[in-house]
This record gives sequence, C-alpha cells and structure tokens, in this order.
Amino acid sequence: MVLLTELSIQNFTIINQLTISFNDGLTVLTGETGAGKSIIIDAIGLLAGGRGSVEYVRHGENKAVLEGLFTIEDPKHAIYKLFAEYGIEYDSEGMIVLHRTISAKGKSICRVNGSLVTLAILREFGQTLIDIHSQHETQSLLDSSRHLALLDLFNQEHNADIYNDYQKVYQKLKKTKTVFDSLKHNEQESIQRLDLLRFQLNEINQANLTVNEDLELRKEREKLVNFEQIYTNVEETYNALRGEHKGLDWLSLGLSALETASSHEEELKKVTENYSNNYYMFEEISIELRNYLDQLAYEPERLAMIESRLNEIHLLIRKYGSTVNEIIEYAAEIEDEIEQLENRDQSLQEMTEEITELAEDALIEAKQLHDLRVNGAKRLIKVIKTELKDLYMEKAQFETEIQIRGGKPDDPELLGKPVQLGETGFDQVRFLLSTNPGEPVKPLDRVASGGELSRIMLAFKKVFAKHQGVTSVIFDEVDTGVSGRVAQAIAEKIHTISLDSQVLCITHLPQVAAMADNHLLIEKGTTNKETYTTVIQLEESNRIEELARMTTGTTLTDASVSHAKELITRAKDFKSN
Repeated sequence: MVLLTELSIQNFTIINQLTISFNDGLTVLTGETGAGKSIIIDAIGLLAGGRGSVEYVRHGENKAVLEGLFTIEDPKHAIYKLFAEYGIEYDSEGMIVLHRTISAKGKSICRVNGSLVTLAILREFGQTLIDIHSQHETQSLLDSSRHLALLDLFNQEHNADIYNDYQKVYQKLKKTKTVFDSLKHNEQESIQRLDLLRFQLNEINQANLTVNEDLELRKEREKLVNFEQIYTNVEETYNALRGEHKGLDWLSLGLSALETASSHEEELKKVTENYSNNYYMFEEISIELRNYLDQLAYEPERLAMIESRLNEIHLLIRKYGSTVNEIIEYAAEIEDEIEQLENRDQSLQEMTEEITELAEDALIEAKQLHDLRVNGAKRLIKVIKTELKDLYMEKAQFETEIQIRGGKPDDPELLGKPVQLGETGFDQVRFLLSTNPGEPVKPLDRVASGGELSRIMLAFKKVFAKHQGVTSVIFDEVDTGVSGRVAQAIAEKIHTISLDSQVLCITHLPQVAAMADNHLLIEKGTTNKETYTTVIQLEESNRIEELARMTTGTTLTDASVSHAKELITRAKDFKSN
C-alpha cells in the first residue's frame, strides 16, 4: 500500500498555510460549503500533475507552493520504474516527495524528491500514486476507450501469458511490415540508398582494416615518438647495474660477504638465500635490458607510415564509427542491406511470406485472447451485478460488449471475414448498462446521472481498485444526490475500498462520515479582512456533534445527536464484522 502521509499547502486560493497529516484507512473531510474541502483535493490533484492556473495563487502573493509526502511499502511498486527511467534518486525507506510551485505569472516548477522535472513527468509519478474521482469530471471508468484495458486488468490472472505471447508476435509483425512498406513504396529512395551503401562499403573495403588496428598503431606510434627517451632511460638503468663498481658488483660483493657470515651463523642462511635469489633476479633483468637495447632501433619511415595510416583511419572514423572495430561492424551491416536491396523482389516475396505467417500466428494468439476475454467478461458481469445489488440497484442490467474489429481485404481472416489486428488484439470492448427494467442497455456515460452515477462508479471502483494498484483513492462528493439506505450502502462500499487502499473522501452524508477511521473538519474563518482555512482532527465526542449538524444543519437536537451516535455504533458494528 502507498499512503499520502503529509500534505503542505502555502498561498493556495484561500489557504495561507496549512499542513495536514493523513493515516491509512478511510479519512473523511467534512465542513460547510466553501470552507475549503475541495480546495485541498484540488491541491492534491495539482501535485499529481493536474492543470494549474494563476487563479490558484492566493491574492497578493507571488506563488503557491504544494508539497506531498508519500510512503510506499511495496518495493516492487510501478513508481520505481519511473525513478530508474528518469535517473531520480529515491529513499530506501520508500519515502517520496512531490513538489509543485505555481507562480502568479503562470509558470510551474515541479520536483520529485528534490529533482526538477517537467509537468508531464510529475503527472506520470502522480498517476501511480493518486486516483481522484469527482462528480464533475469524466471518469476514466466510464470512458469506453479504457474498457478493454479494464477488462484485461480484471482478467490478468487468466490472460497475462497469452497477452505477452501475442505482443511478441504482433511487434515482430509490425516491424516486418514497416520494413516491407519502406522497401516496396520507396523504389527511387532504395536505388539511391543502394548507390550510397555501395560507395561506403567500397571505401571501407579499400582501407583493408583489421580488428583493433587503430589501437595497435597508436601503441606503436607512442613507442616511436618517445624512442630517444625510452632508449636513454633503459640504458641508464642497464648502466646502473652493469660495469665496474656498479650495482651488480656491489651486490656480488655483499653476497660473498653474507655467504661467509652464514657459514658460521645458522640464522643468516635464510637471509642469504633471499639475497642470493634477488641478486640473480637483477642479473637476469640486466640481461633482458641489454637484449632490449640491442633490438631497439629508431625507424622514422615507420613512424611516418603509421601517421599516414592513422590519418586515413581517422577520416573513416568521422564517417562510419568511433573505432576501427565499429567500422568493421558497420561494413557487415551495410553488406547485408546491400544484399537485401540488390535482391529487392526476392526480399519482398520472402517478407510477404513472413508477414503472412506472422499474421496467422498473431491471429491464433488474438483468438485465444478473445476467448479468455469472453470468459472474463462473464465473471465481470456477475461481480458488477453483485456490487450494484449491494448499492440497491438490483434491477440494473450490466453487459460487456466484445466486438471483433473488422479489417481490410488483405488482413488475416477469422471465420471468413478479415479482422484488424492491433496492439491489444482484434477486440473492441464497451461496458453497457440499463438502470431501469424494460430499457435497453446503453453506454455507461449515457445511462445514469446524479446518485445513480455515484453508485455505478463506486461499484466499478470496488471491483477494479485492487487490480489497479493505485495508492490513495480520493472521492470528491461522489455521494451527491443519495440518501437513506442508499447512503448507508455507499458508506459501506467506500469503507470496503479503504481496506485495500488509503481513501480520502469529501462528503455531506453523515452515514459516510460515521464510517471514517479518521475525521477531519474543515472550517473557514476571517481575520484582518483575510480568509483562512483550518483543519481539525475530530475525536469521537466532536464527531457526534459534527454528524448531528450534518443531519439537521446548524441546530443540534436530541434526536440528531441520538441519530449520530446510532450511525457511529452501526459503523463500528459493520467494520468489526
């Protein structure tokens, strides 16, 4: 699980400065309309990469500053791939900080763990951490373009392997088609390309390069350029060892004296042996140095030839690679391409056959994927209907429509009809719903509104929350338009979602507020003609008063207090079962 642990807000609309700590489970935010509840959710949304505006900057201030601290318990969470991709460091304890500054001039500064990032990158991080649902915005769950992905997410335990197999075949098919199209439709470009490659290959072949030639020539050039210094230094070393009263003479004198001493003293024999070994080692070194000096010869003609050859290689390196070995590898690559271009017609025929085979293989995998989706859709229908029934929509009809995408005449055929293969197979998926008996099922976004839309969204969120792996789920007044037993059902559903994800919920329903593990009261005040927002963590006695006010308004009555106590008791009983 991933938690939004702390949120810091400065100079954001009516909020001057505010720091809020959050816990896991269900946290509700209540308060009068306009107190700043939705402003807090807006701040979280901007941290997740939402669209900003200068209107968010508090009047009279230069900038608004938002910062959120998240804690991740799962070491395999998807966000770590983003850290690796963008080279951003992260805390080993799983603490992540998102930061955003919005200036009064409209510019945004975004940071992840202190590293500057673009707004797009901040959005990528935010989408792995926060999932915001509002009654006013188009829900991704109701967007038909996302339904196939949601079905696959729900069914991933069954179709993941087949999906991966299909992807491998399809990507190979896609790549082969790209090469085929390029070769087929760009004949003039192919001829020009062939002429260029032949010229390049001929130029490289005429150079007669050998593996590591540049490295070996530079090494030899280094030796010839520094010939005089090398010769002088080696000769000085040899002369220091050989000659009258030189190193080896004194060492020999010392050895003779030590051998005489060791013949009278047993303890000196090991020292004498070591001395003797080192003496003969230096004697061998002097012989090697003499041989080296005898073979060493200055060759200005060879140096000139090396310089000329390295210059020739340098010209080739500027065109074809950074080393001789890379040039040789490039020559092999263009030789293969030349062969393909020279045998264009044969290559096209071979690729046509390969494309046909790959398309047939991809069609087989796509058909298997289709069958798994059909079975998964049946399970999804059953689960969604159960969730809707819990929300008192037992008469609602939910269907998952899976259609096969039609293709062109040259596409692979399924049951005698061409089908269009895509990144996810040949399926098109739409979720359909009817909320009233006798009415036909329709796309989700055309069926419900108000309270029905809230319940449908909650039913979907309950089903998909554990599959999506999102951290903090935020509901912004999604319970609008419901009351009574439906309100209680929504409260219970939101609590159930909070068992797998941290949930933050703005609500006007006392039933939902009673179900909270943490209750934050948002209040607005004024001082020195300025408006400010405060956040109060409510204990149980204060919660009872707040729930009573939510039931009757500003006036507390014995009945409303009694009802508030009953709601809290009922919520505790539900959570304990």
